[in-house]
Amino acid sequence: MTSTSPYLAFRQTALQYPDNDFLHIPASARKHYATPEPLTLRYGETLARIEEQVGRYRDAGYRAGMRVALLLDNRPDFFFHFFALNALGISVVPLNADSRPHEIAYVAEHSEIVLAVGIDTTRSLLHAALDGKVPVADANASALPRIESTGHAATTPSIDDECAILYTSGTTGKPKGCILDNRYFLSIGEIYITEGGLCEVRPGVERLITPLPLFHMNALACSTMAMVLSAGCVIQLDRFHPRSWWADVVQSGATIVHYLGVMPAILLGMEADEPITHSVRFGYGANVDPKQQQVFERRFGFPLIEGWAMTETGGAVVIASSQEPRHAGSRCFGRPRPGMEVKLVDAEYNEVANGVPGHMLVRREGSNPRLGFFRGYLKDNSATEAAWQHDWFHTGDIVRRGDDGSLHFVDRQKNIIRRSGENIAALEVEACLLDHPDVRQTAVIAAPDSLRDEEVMACVIVSPETLRSEATARALQTWCLERLAYYKAPGYVAFVDALPVTSTNKVQKTQLAAFGADPLNAPECFDLRALKKRVS
Repeated sequence: MTSTSPYLAFRQTALQYPDNDFLHIPASARKHYATPEPLTLRYGETLARIEEQVGRYRDAGYRAGMRVALLLDNRPDFFFHFFALNALGISVVPLNADSRPHEIAYVAEHSEIVLAVGIDTTRSLLHAALDGKVPVADANASALPRIESTGHAATTPSIDDECAILYTSGTTGKPKGCILDNRYFLSIGEIYITEGGLCEVRPGVERLITPLPLFHMNALACSTMAMVLSAGCVIQLDRFHPRSWWADVVQSGATIVHYLGVMPAILLGMEADEPITHSVRFGYGANVDPKQQQVFERRFGFPLIEGWAMTETGGAVVIASSQEPRHAGSRCFGRPRPGMEVKLVDAEYNEVANGVPGHMLVRREGSNPRLGFFRGYLKDNSATEAAWQHDWFHTGDIVRRGDDGSLHFVDRQKNIIRRSGENIAALEVEACLLDHPDVRQTAVIAAPDSLRDEEVMACVIVSPETLRSEATARALQTWCLERLAYYKAPGYVAFVDALPVTSTNKVQKTQLAAFGADPLNAPECFDLRALKKRVS
């Protein structure tokens, strides 16, 4: 790595390849714009937009060491503000527009942001969440709210400077803030463009289309930095639109596709009006249904490269099935590359034999096993050290190793539900339900879902005078929808007489697994999935 920050990496590419396309937004992703037409920005003109924002932030008093929240959806503004803030040594805190005001208020207070930046569709949410405690700025304003400078003027950017705080669902209920530095962002891009094999990235050629959100590490750090470091183009959608997907892929000239497991399932279920002629060389993602992986590859003519990473590990350990044999259809996500160490252990930390599922631990080889990982959880050193027991990062994933060294995903050990790529902490949903006056006890578990991988299922004990009816189930779901991002609300609500507990009164969710495996046949269970809708 010759650069020490994402901004400097972008600037270096822009000066060398000013006429290369950096960003393309198809018309389908611009329906909320005043002029919903395709947009293409080259590196040179994007750098000019970034430098304009650098000047605005500097003139308004913003300095290194501060944090600024961005609620900009997948708009071009996100890139302008992210790189501009990074140029000044200011860390970004990306926010999810599906969050409810109190969720944003928690993140804002916890991360101690000094400013929140929004657009026409998100500023009202910021105002409702921040209630005047933090200034809110328009992303396109000619001037920003002035601030008394408590930080220091940026000097030479360091690779160890904080770049972003990404909040990820944790098993403690409240989201945890992952501290990511400049090294992390540069490293994850470097890992991607040097993967090779079926994932060869050709400098100045690739056009990577992604519907994933910029508040997640995949789009913000992985795809963005991979294209910046290789002078390629990011084709950024607002989200996944099945009906316009192939038209966007073809018209944008995409050569790489980023996906989540739900996407191949939906695309396979759609009838094509005519044969699709595209330029895609490979898809890169995770959690494709094993039964559908080879079917998809044969039908659409490119491999789906299954990968593994976490927000915490992305700058150090990313594993991808880029080399044959890929064992397609077996949840194989490849083999660790040189410099990455993986160990599979049982409950007593003994390494397990090939073919035996074990808890996957990861680290970097050498004297600094944490190099390139997240720096830690913000204001939670105990959680950081718990994740790093015995100098190995504990992933919470259960994995088995094949005789050829290939790694195969089995299950998750953590109390996390994964729905359409979103990690949902069961405890956060449980805490919300327990605030309802009619709920006495609850356990939230994962139920399988053919399209979304998993769905949130709430097993609930209500007060004796409360009817165990669909109306009550809907009322509990509505309670959650008003307080949590829509995807976190229960898709199933099941009323139960009791929950299985240990001798210390801890709910034994393993005994509920069979109950959740077939929720439609569970007694007094109501299917409310159709009522879970994004707030427009």
